[in-house]
Amino acid sequence: MEMDWQLLQHQLMNLEGRSYREYKRIKGDYAFPEFVLSVDYVQGDPFAAPSRVRVCMPQSIAQFPAQWITDYVCQCAIADYLNRQVAQVAQTFSKKRGSRKSGKIEIAAPSQAILRRTAVWIDQKQLEVRLTVGLPAFGRRIAGKAAAILLCEDNPALCTTLKYIELDSAAVKRQIHTLEDSEALRKQLDERGLVAFIGKNACLPRRSGIDERPLVSDADLFVPPDDEPDNESNNKIVELETPHSGRLQGLGIPAGVTLIVGGGYHGKSTLLKAIEQGIYNHVPGDGREQVVAHPDTVKLRAEDGRCVTRVDISPAINHLPRGRNSRQFSTENASGSTSQAAGLIEAIEAGAKVLLIDEDTAATNFMIRDRNMQALIAKDKEPITPFVDKVRQLYDDHGVSTILVMGGCGDYFAVTDTVIAMEDYQPRIVTAQAKAIAQANLSQRQLEGGKYFGSITARTVLPGSLPEPKDNRSLKIKARKDSLMLGCEMIDLRAIEQIVEPHQVRAIAQAIVYADRYYVDGVRSLSKVLDCVMNDIESSGLDVLAEESSTFGQRLFGDWATFRRFELAAAINRLRTLNVKGYTAEELL
Repeated sequence: MEMDWQLLQHQLMNLEGRSYREYKRIKGDYAFPEFVLSVDYVQGDPFAAPSRVRVCMPQSIAQFPAQWITDYVCQCAIADYLNRQVAQVAQTFSKKRGSRKSGKIEIAAPSQAILRRTAVWIDQKQLEVRLTVGLPAFGRRIAGKAAAILLCEDNPALCTTLKYIELDSAAVKRQIHTLEDSEALRKQLDERGLVAFIGKNACLPRRSGIDERPLVSDADLFVPPDDEPDNESNNKIVELETPHSGRLQGLGIPAGVTLIVGGGYHGKSTLLKAIEQGIYNHVPGDGREQVVAHPDTVKLRAEDGRCVTRVDISPAINHLPRGRNSRQFSTENASGSTSQAAGLIEAIEAGAKVLLIDEDTAATNFMIRDRNMQALIAKDKEPITPFVDKVRQLYDDHGVSTILVMGGCGDYFAVTDTVIAMEDYQPRIVTAQAKAIAQANLSQRQLEGGKYFGSITARTVLPGSLPEPKDNRSLKIKARKDSLMLGCEMIDLRAIEQIVEPHQVRAIAQAIVYADRYYVDGVRSLSKVLDCVMNDIESSGLDVLAEESSTFGQRLFGDWATFRRFELAAAINRLRTLNVKGYTAEELL
C-alpha cells in the first residue's frame, strides 16, 4: 500500500537523533506527485552496504515517444542514456551529510559500452530507476533532517532528469541511432562472411589502460587500406548498410585465419583490442561506434596459476610425462601453455566462433616451435603441438576463426588467409606478399599434430560445485571487475579481458548461484546449463536471477549488467571447487 510522501518526511524528521537501526521503519512505498519511491532495503548501520530504493515514474509523466519505448533496441539506448544522466546529476547531490559516507545518493556508473543494466528500465508503462542511498548519520545516530532533505527534496529534483521534456532530445536520438547502426553492422557480418568490421575514421587508441575514453587525434583515425592489386586476398574493403548513417566503408575481416603484423608500437594490439571490444555497442563519441565483432568472439591468453578441471586438452597437448591424462586434464596451478590450451577448449565448448590471440600475452611454446628446436628436442619428447600447426585445422574442422597479433614469427604466413600489416596505426593488406615470402622460403620445420584438430569433449557439471555457505546462510558474494569472491572462494578474472564493468561480475556471480540451484543436475552438459541460464535472462531479464526471501521477498539490485555466456563459463571454469563428470578412454573414442 502506497503512503503519502509527506508521511515519509514526517517520519524522518521524528527520527532525528535516534538509533540508526530505527531507519528500518521507513521501508515501504511512498507516492510523490510525479513518481513512487520504494524503499526496498534499509541498511542496518552507517558502515553497512547502502540502502536500496527504486523510483517508478509512469509514462504519462515521463512522456517518451511511443515508437521508442515499444522497441527493444530503443529501450536499451534510452535506459543507458538515462543511467548516465542520473549518474551525472546524482554526483551534485552526494554531499557530505553526517559522518563517514552517509548522505550519498548513487546509481551504478556505466562504462563506455551500451549495456542492459538493472539500474534503469523503461517500457510503455513506466520508467524505473534503482538507486543506492547512504542514509545520513552522526556516528550511529540518525540525521533525520538531512535524510528528509535527501529523500524528499534532492530525490524529486533528481527525478526531473527522467522526464523526456527535460532531456536533450537530439542527444537521446543520437544515442538511439548509434545503437541501431551498430546492431545493423553486426547483423551483416555473417551474411558477408566476416568476423569483424572496422569503420573508416574509427578512433581505436584509448587514453590509457584504465581510461577507456578515446585518445582523439586525426592522425590516429582508422583509414581502410586499398585492396591488393592482384585481388588474391579475400579481404576486400567492404561497404555495409546502416539505417541512419547510410553506406559505411571499412575494413572487413573475413572468417578464417587472420594475422595482424607490423613493427612494435605501430598499433597491432590496439587493433586487436578494438575487435575484442567490438562485441559491445559503444556510446556516441567513443570512436568505436562503427567497430563491430562477431558476438561469439573470445579473447584468449596464457594464465599462469589458474586451476583447470578435467578439460580435454589433447588436441593441443598430449603424451604428458609420468602418464598424466591430457584428456581429463586437471591442475591447481596451470602453466602458461596448459592454461592457454584449456582456455581454448573451454571457449569452444561454450560456443566460441572467433578466437583472438596476442603474442604478447600468449605462451610462446604454445604458439610456435621452430625447426631448430625440433631438431634439438624430438617430437616424442614434446607434448605440446604448437598452435601454428592447429590453427588451420581449427577452422577447417570446427569452423572457428582466429585473429592473431604476431610480430615475431613468419611461420604463420603459410597457414593464414589474411595478413594485415599495421604501420603508424594504419592498416595495409599484405596477404599476397606474405604468401610469396612463405613460398620462397619454405620452412624446414616439420608439421606436428596430425591431419585433424581433434574432438571437443563436452563436460557435465556435477551438483555441489559451489563453495558451501556458512551456517546455512546465503552464499556471500563480493564482486570487482577483475575478481569474484563466492563464499571463501576467490575467482581471479584478470585474464577475462572482455568484462568491462564490475556490474557484469555481480550479475555473473548471481548467475552461478542460479545455475547451481536450477540447472546443475549431473546430467546437463556445461554448454546446456549455459543455454538454460542465458535463455531465462533473455526471456525474463536479469531480475530472474534475484533470490527470493521469505522475509524480504525478491531482492532486486540496481548494479547488475548483461554479460555473455563466455564470461559466465570462464568464471565457472575457474572455480576451484568445480566438479565435472569424467570420461573413460572408451567413451572418448
